[in-house]
Amino acid sequence: MKDTLVVEGGPLVVTPDGSRDLPAVAAARRAEIEERLTAHGAVLFRGFDVASAEEFARFGEAVSPQQLDYVYRSTPRSAVTDGVFTTTEYPAEQEIPLHCENAYQRTWPLKLAFCCLVPATTGGETPLADLRTVTAALDPALLERFATRGVRYTRHYRPYIDIPWQVVFQTETREGVAAYCAEHDIDHTWLDDTTLRTAQTSQGVATHPRTGERVLFNQAHLFHVSNLPPETARGLLSLYGEERLPRNASYGDGTPLAPEDLAAVRRAFADAAVAFPWETGDVLLVDNMRMAHGRRPFTGPRRVVASLMAPSG
Repeated sequence: MKDTLVVEGGPLVVTPDGSRDLPAVAAARRAEIEERLTAHGAVLFRGFDVASAEEFARFGEAVSPQQLDYVYRSTPRSAVTDGVFTTTEYPAEQEIPLHCENAYQRTWPLKLAFCCLVPATTGGETPLADLRTVTAALDPALLERFATRGVRYTRHYRPYIDIPWQVVFQTETREGVAAYCAEHDIDHTWLDDTTLRTAQTSQGVATHPRTGERVLFNQAHLFHVSNLPPETARGLLSLYGEERLPRNASYGDGTPLAPEDLAAVRRAFADAAVAFPWETGDVLLVDNMRMAHGRRPFTGPRRVVASLMAPSG
């Protein structure tokens, strides 16, 4: 494998120096790949023969024996093959802010992998941001509040608003929801025949298991109502009030999050962002506690799939 940097602060680019069979290379050189991932936070495999979701799934199995399902979902996705999902199915003109996968949950994948099967005609990059840089840019007092209080995520599921509870919990029954919530310490209440409320308090910061670095690790900046366009936020507030918004976030003790603090978090992510253009067959391996990721708007038929690996707990 040959190494280069495509952009400063971005992933380490690895190209073939022999075999182009990426799953076979990953299986044979797994320890080397792990070292590169720890050192750089993201590794981009380029120029290998990866032309299908099935070949990408083989790579995931070679890198990590533990593949995660996507339950307690926050965005719409579809299963493609075993252990492989579409990336978030939001409209092409919409930007997906930088975030760490499943950071709103108490357990999360330590690794992510993305595979570009069809690049966008324009745009569609998957920007990355080093969490160490993001964390260092924030007021230490804000980080301490996140660390000591955690973040509480409150969601309301209604027909035709946001994604249905059946999709979120991957079940068609209330009993299935109750069982999942009990197992994962999620409060849940049926407010009426069609409205479900859930709430869970999770971490605000977390410690990287390999490097020992403490980093910002939550999705308060995504769940909070201030993340919505102002017109949308006003409309939802007028319909449901702050207590019954489709999704919102507070500190774990119920204290409101200051919009200016969340604006500072978003600025820190934006300032740390780096991006590279996708090429057909690219595979990107990401340390989920070192690098945040997002999606730029795009035109054309972009098809990027993803895999979640190595549960944190």
